[in-house]
Amino acid sequence: MKMEDYQIGRGIVFFHLSKHLLWKKCLFLSHHNYLNVMMKKCVLLSFCLMTTLGLFAKGNVGRQLMDFGWQFVQNGKSVNVDLPHDWDIHAGPSSGKGATGTGGGWYSGGCGEYRKTFATPEGEVVKLLFEGVYQRAEVFINGQKAGQHAYGYTPFTVDITKFLHRSKKEMNEVVVKVDNSAQPNCRWYSGSGIYRHVWLLSMPKVHIAENGIFVTTPEVSAEEAKVKVEVEIENESEMDQQAKVSVAGCEEQQLYLKSGERKTVFFSYTIARPRLWSPETPYLYTLDVSINGEKAEPVRFGVRSFSFDAEKGFILNGKKVLINGACVHHDDGILGAMAFDAAEIRKVRLMKEAGFNLIRTSHNPSTCAFLDACDSLGILVIDEAFDGWRTAKTAYDYSTVIDSCYRDDIHAMVLRDRNHPSIISWSIGNEVMERKDIRVITTARQLKQAILEKDTTRPVTEALCSWDRDWEIYDPHAEVLDVVGYNYMIFKHKTDHERDPQRVMWQTESYPRDAFHNWVVVTDHPYVVGDIVWTGLDYLGESGIGRYYYKGEREGEHYVAGGQPEWHGAYCGDVDITGWRKPISHYREMLWNDTPGLYMAVKEPSGYHGEIRETQWSVWPTWESWNWNGWEGKPVEVEVYTKQPEVSLYLNDQLVGKKSVGRDTQYKAVFTLPYQPGTLRAEADGHRVTLGTAGEPARLRLTSDRRTITADGQDLAYVTMEVVDRDGRVCPDASIPCEVTVSGCARLLAAASADLKDTEPYPTPRVMTWKGRAIIVVRSTTGAGKARVSVKSSLPTAKIIISTKN
Repeated sequence: MKMEDYQIGRGIVFFHLSKHLLWKKCLFLSHHNYLNVMMKKCVLLSFCLMTTLGLFAKGNVGRQLMDFGWQFVQNGKSVNVDLPHDWDIHAGPSSGKGATGTGGGWYSGGCGEYRKTFATPEGEVVKLLFEGVYQRAEVFINGQKAGQHAYGYTPFTVDITKFLHRSKKEMNEVVVKVDNSAQPNCRWYSGSGIYRHVWLLSMPKVHIAENGIFVTTPEVSAEEAKVKVEVEIENESEMDQQAKVSVAGCEEQQLYLKSGERKTVFFSYTIARPRLWSPETPYLYTLDVSINGEKAEPVRFGVRSFSFDAEKGFILNGKKVLINGACVHHDDGILGAMAFDAAEIRKVRLMKEAGFNLIRTSHNPSTCAFLDACDSLGILVIDEAFDGWRTAKTAYDYSTVIDSCYRDDIHAMVLRDRNHPSIISWSIGNEVMERKDIRVITTARQLKQAILEKDTTRPVTEALCSWDRDWEIYDPHAEVLDVVGYNYMIFKHKTDHERDPQRVMWQTESYPRDAFHNWVVVTDHPYVVGDIVWTGLDYLGESGIGRYYYKGEREGEHYVAGGQPEWHGAYCGDVDITGWRKPISHYREMLWNDTPGLYMAVKEPSGYHGEIRETQWSVWPTWESWNWNGWEGKPVEVEVYTKQPEVSLYLNDQLVGKKSVGRDTQYKAVFTLPYQPGTLRAEADGHRVTLGTAGEPARLRLTSDRRTITADGQDLAYVTMEVVDRDGRVCPDASIPCEVTVSGCARLLAAASADLKDTEPYPTPRVMTWKGRAIIVVRSTTGAGKARVSVKSSLPTAKIIISTKN
């Protein structure tokens, strides 16, 4: 099989691929975190974070991080900031008034300007790489416009060579103007500003092109893997030049390039008895490439093969895999859009620990750090380019620039991401509005073709939907796709399969409460390869989606006229914005992963806080709580999730009852009993779990996810704050005002609870616990030593120390 082969038959798609290095904007990113993690039964056993941020030269390309020391100007006010930066999250939401509206979480958007001075680096060609600016960025160097970029979710590079001062004594000034004032332009929280990393690149005029290294493994078996390498060389000089290129283990090649020319050289070698990449064993190889005797940044890649087949399902390395996926937006919860590497890695880790094996990057390309974490932790990825196309969903969305930008933006995504072994599909869109216009098929073909121009090793998908009774009319649209995405439409799978038995399907969005039904569909029908829930994580924007509410509160879904002004985020995630796994998360993990234990939670009684009403994306409020003060003697429902055949429930050591569990009970044992305080205990085949009634709040308990972080000004520690009684039990109804102080070698980045109706800006030190919990995020400085976190409240002051090391 040749490297460029892309074998697609009706009903079967074969792919043999490998991880390529980060694309043109991330080609030599040694700063990104590579987590060598072994996962067993979805428990994180080891965690190795390797970060080197700063200046380096590899493959005759110099690279300097430009995140520190910016001046941010907005509305005539100036403040010093470090990147990543999101001015919206610092201001907080303006409930019911913010220009971004209910979709954007009621934040303001607007315009801002960033300024920074820097010395001219060594090198014949100098460029600035922006990993992400939201949005409509203009870049000026020493007062002259050097470039611009419209789309807020793709990286871009600006050649600034001709605008620089050549004298070492003169400093240069870069000004980045960001315009996010045309609102609304997004259906979820976008954030505003330079929210991802910025890099200063310097290089000779003959160099490896951005994203110029592409690694594939077209032939894979247990005995041997064939590795093919493409290296693209660029000559930006005014003269013809020559270059020598080598790949470790291969013979050096010499090539001649005319002025302005690009050429690609090809190498191949074999790996005996390869270690195959998979979610269970995410092994990564390293490839060394040199140009003119200088090594480029090593390329990390994975070896594996996969196929989609209507008869066999999704096959990875010869084994069938059921896809249990989560849609995940780009924000990092209480950090807003600020894409710190540590936050991106944590996001992936939370999804892995929740039992998911795939993430859909809804609805835009993610970050380099996010994809690196998916590679290293073992999470499959659908890499999505856009939400909508030519017909607007909001007044100022991508429809305003698609004709002039789509090809460049798709190329930016594919070139950057195509070497990640985690990515198994590209997605070109989501629930496009013009789906009943026959011209939509032309658009789909154009977008797919733009992908195939840069990568033919993965299938192309798109999330289709219907908001009325029409569905079958979209068959010509579905024919464009290699795998067809169904948003909330998988109930059509049987008739669709009868009509088109070769179609491969996955449910690209589903309601959280339908977990069991969707698991059954995927388990029983190989042509439906997976279910991808909306969503894995709570997120900002789409205010009120997934909420439950009480009688007397504002009625309706999040999309009703006027929205839900009391909310600024979405509560439909399996995991909340503090990282706490809701009971639905434990239930879903049990279904898909055959975990041997059991989990117990209690459904909130309707009437306890008010008469409960649900919405489309909600699940019934269910808690790890046996605190229902004032409900004594009234009925409470207890749910136990397990695949053990029988569950026994005890209250205060007295048997409440036994229940048989199986597919017919949806692997739930549900008990109804009158509430009384004490200890609830469930047992099944030697496994047990308890819930005890907590006493009065006695203290705050602080627990950090990492006790040592890197002193690079970019690393983060997440400190969980819990209100506990004197015996250490979490007080599940505790709402206590707190104030956070961080001193020493770190600073406070954000503090918040999971309450998406709390409008206190996240970066402030004030936080009110909700359901007895909150989260604190601490950012390192560049000094090594100790960081001291203390929290004052009506309870004794709580303290924790975090070490920072170079």
